[in-house]
Parts: sequence; C-alpha cells; structure tokens
Amino acid sequence: MILATIAALLLIVTALGIYGVAGERGRLRIVHQTIRSSRIPPGFDGVTIVQFSDTHLGPGYSVERLGKLADAVNSLRPDLVVFTGDLHDARRRDNIAKYDPSPQLARIEARLGKFAVYGNHDFGYERNLRSSGAFLSRGGFSVLINATRRITLPGGEFITVSGLDDYVLGKPNATKAVSRLDNERFNLLLVHEPDVADRLIRYPIDLQLSGHSHGGQVALPLLGPIVRTQLGSKYVGGLYRIGGRFRDKRPYLLYVNRGIGTTRIPVRFRCVPELTVFTLLRADD
Repeated sequence: MILATIAALLLIVTALGIYGVAGERGRLRIVHQTIRSSRIPPGFDGVTIVQFSDTHLGPGYSVERLGKLADAVNSLRPDLVVFTGDLHDARRRDNIAKYDPSPQLARIEARLGKFAVYGNHDFGYERNLRSSGAFLSRGGFSVLINATRRITLPGGEFITVSGLDDYVLGKPNATKAVSRLDNERFNLLLVHEPDVADRLIRYPIDLQLSGHSHGGQVALPLLGPIVRTQLGSKYVGGLYRIGGRFRDKRPYLLYVNRGIGTTRIPVRFRCVPELTVFTLLRADD
C-alpha cells in the first residue's frame, strides 16, 4: 500500500513536471487591462499598449520562438510596444551572438514607438549588456536608461514614457528620470523590478509596468508562487493599486507581467507566459 502510494505520487510529480516543461512553457496568454484616467488626452483615448517581458533568450527559449511571439504581438495591432527587461539568459559558455533577436524584434510594428528597459539578467556579463542594448536598438526599440520621452500625436497631444535602469545591478536614478514630470499629464513608467513601486509613489506616475517575477514561475495550490526574486516578491503578478501619501487623487497603478521565458529551472506551472494589452480610456478618476 505504501509503495503504491509512493509510486502514485511519483507519477503525479513526473506528470506535472512534464506539463511544466513541455506544456505550459509553450503556451501564451493574452491579458487585457483597461486604464482609465482624466489625464489621458482625447487623442489617446482607445490607444493600446502591448507589454512583454523576460524572454530569457538562450538554451531554454529560442530566437525562433521569439519570432512567433512577434507574430502574436503584431496580431494585436498595438499602437505602442514596451519590453520590461531580461532579454537574455545565456551563460558565460554560451555564444550570445547565436541568440541575436534583432531581426525578430524589428518585425514588431507599433505606430507610436517601441521602448525597453534593462533587467538584471541583461547585466549578467558585460557582453550581455552590450549585446542586449545593441540587439534592442537594431530591433527598433529605444532603450530608456533613467530617461523620459514624449509620445506626441500630430495635433500636439502627448503622454510620457519613462524608463529606469535596473535596480539590482544597474544605476537607477528616479530623480533624474521622473521628478520633473508634469502632474497634469499621463505618465507611464517602465522599470524591471516591481517592488520598487513603494519607493516611487511620491512621483507623478500613473502606471508602472514591470516584469522580473515571472509570476512566481511555479505557483503551487495553497502555497502560491515559490520562485521568489529580489525586489519581485511583494508584487508578483497582475494589477495593483498602491496607496500612500499624495495618492488620494492620483492612483498609482502597477502592473506586473508574468513574462515569457524561464530562469533557474526550465519549468512554468500555473504561470502561463503572458502578453498584456492595455487600452487607455479618457475618463474621470
């Protein structure tokens, strides 16, 4: 009886492992979110933003699979596309050049632009950082390192998109990037690690987009996410409304994308890879 129980448990664990490696990692979930704000200009009403994150290109996620992801992004016909870090997961012995994603990234279309920030894995080795920046640039993405850009329509209406350097291994400077943002404008922030939102609520940010956590990558029933990351353990996945001083009339929204690839272990369980589509709607706060 005991041996039969052990055998059954081993069979279940094996089946779940096979599903996590071969099944869930190959799926893609499209998540839709609506963002309403009185600071969204009339011309941006209905504008869509697609976020993807944490591709971790390398032995566990191929450039060919990234090509299919690009097709999925284009099928959504986004106005704006953002990538929130961790392009590669290649190790020292791997040849980064063979995971050149720039042709696939260049295929992604967005009439209002494509923007990106670095994640901690982009700093894994010096050549990772150089390669990630070059690949993103050749793919048509503007890499924001403690910088802000205006996204302007022909009539002059605009919103801003800011990007901060990675908080684990980079040199983030929020004061430089976002301290002078106009409080009356709609301001979007890209930063890899979600938990830094608690440090940033004093700035006039409407929506922070992050990745890093992979949604826990493995989320067990009752136990929840078990893969915890530095600055990615409090806010693990989905949409959060963060309160605090000065936030009564301006909600600070944080969205944590569950990512595309894997790290540490090549398994996802109850954390399906995700593309997120945000629709901006002008409305009273």
